[in-house]
Amino acid sequence: MLLRKLGTHNRKSLLYQAFRELGRVERTLFLLKYMSSAEIRQNINAQTTTKVESFNEFLDWISFGGPVVKSGDPVEQEKQLKYATLVANTVMLSNVANLTSVLTAMIEDGHVVTLELVGHLSPYSREHIRRFGRFVLDMDQIPAPLNPAPIPFKTAL
Repeated sequence: MLLRKLGTHNRKSLLYQAFRELGRVERTLFLLKYMSSAEIRQNINAQTTTKVESFNEFLDWISFGGPVVKSGDPVEQEKQLKYATLVANTVMLSNVANLTSVLTAMIEDGHVVTLELVGHLSPYSREHIRRFGRFVLDMDQIPAPLNPAPIPFKTAL
């Protein structure tokens, strides 16, 4: 019943208004904590800035010709950004799949893999990527299925 009531998207519903106010209270409490603690602000800023800057740097590297948008047409600009993001996401998926395979092989060989170790890895690695070069695409070759499995992490001592 609750989900059906919320699913109507009726802004005049008392339940909707109650949840909206609850969300505002939660947001206000978070903002008060954020403003009163320099440590929280530094931690959030460092984490967010690092991740966003890393992705943007990776996206610029992926984009052939650099980060310059070459057209004044908004539709072409949007296409260029979406295509670059699609290529970046594809490369990141490949990187994560490869990293997962390597970490699984390390565990099978008896190495200890911890969350701290994995925390230093990044999906933005590009050393193994040949940006400019000759690529052979065999459309008859079917890639192996991607079978993700959870990595059994060991807790660091």
